[in-house]
Amino acid sequence: MKEIALHTIDKTSRILVGESFRNIGKYLPESPLVIITDENVEEHYSGSFPGGSKIIVKAGESSKSIETAAGIYDQLIRSEIDRKAFILGIGGGIVCDLAGYIASTYLRGISFGFVSTTLLAQVDASIGGKNGINFEGYKNMIGTIRQPDFVICDPEMLKTLQPEEYRMGFAEVVKYAAIFDADLFDYLEGNYKDALEHNPSVLEKIIGICAGLKSDVVARDEKDTGERMKLNFGHTFAHAFEKLSGIPHGDAVSIGMILAARLSNRLGLINEGDTDRLEKLLINFGLPVKWDGSCSEVFEVMKRDKKRDGSSLGLILLETIGNAVVRNVSLTDMKTWIDDLC
Repeated sequence: MKEIALHTIDKTSRILVGESFRNIGKYLPESPLVIITDENVEEHYSGSFPGGSKIIVKAGESSKSIETAAGIYDQLIRSEIDRKAFILGIGGGIVCDLAGYIASTYLRGISFGFVSTTLLAQVDASIGGKNGINFEGYKNMIGTIRQPDFVICDPEMLKTLQPEEYRMGFAEVVKYAAIFDADLFDYLEGNYKDALEHNPSVLEKIIGICAGLKSDVVARDEKDTGERMKLNFGHTFAHAFEKLSGIPHGDAVSIGMILAARLSNRLGLINEGDTDRLEKLLINFGLPVKWDGSCSEVFEVMKRDKKRDGSSLGLILLETIGNAVVRNVSLTDMKTWIDDLC
C-alpha cells in the first residue's frame, strides 16, 4: 500500500492507494456513520459495508442534482443526524462529488471520507476536495472545496466495473501524463495492454503516480487559482460535449484533449508529432477522439463555461507532452477556429 499525505492549509487528507476496502474500519472515527452510495455499488459490496445508516441514490449523472441533494438533506434531518456524524461516500466520481458536497454544506460542514470504486475516481475525482452538483445541465456549477479525511483507492474494486466504465477512466490517466509527466506517458505507451487487463502491479503504479501528481498540485493550489487549473485539460470542450449529447465523462474528456492539443498546435505550441502520439494512446485505450456533433453548438456552450473571463476563455494547452500551460483565448478566435478543431 502507498499512503500519500495531501497537506492543505486547513487539514491533511490521507490518500490510501492499494488499501483494501475491507479495512475501512481502521479509518472511521467513533461517530454515527452515514453511508452515501449508489445502487450499483450497493449491489456488489453491501455485505462489506461498515455498520451505519445507508442512503442509496440512483447510479448516473442525474444524481448530481439539487433535487437529489435536497432529498438527502431531508433524510439526514429526519434521522436527526448531528455535527458529530461522519459521512462515508462509497462509489465513483458522482457519488464522491455528491457525498462531499452534502458533508460540506449540511450543518455548515461535517467530517467525511471516500472509498473510490472507479478508476476515474481513484486517479482524479475523489482527490483534492472539489465537491459539487450540476445545474440545468451545466457541470459542477454549485459546489465547495473541502478535503475529505481520507480516500481509499482499492484497485481490486475495479474488477466489478463494466468494461466500458473501466476503459473511460484511462482518459484521466492519460490527462495526467499529458500535462505533467512525460515518463508516465512513455510508460502508458508501453504498458496499456497490461493496464486494460487489470495487471495489479501496473494498475497500482499508475493510480499511485496520478494520485501523487494531483495531491502535489492541490497542496500548492487548493483553491484552483493557478496550477490546479491545468487539471482541466480537455474539460472545457468535454463539458460542452456532455451537455449537448450526454456522452460519458471519460469519452468527452478524451475528445476534448484532442481538440485542445490541436488548438495548442495551431497556436505554435505542441508539435504535430506529439499530438499524434496523444491521439494514438487514447485510441489504444479504446477511447474516442472525434466529435460527431455540431461544432457551433459546442462553442455556444463553451461561452458559458465558468472559466470565461470577459471576452476570452481560459484554456489548458500543451507545450510538449508532460508540460501544460494556461492561455486565454479570445472568444472571437474560438468561434473562427472551432469548425477546424472539430
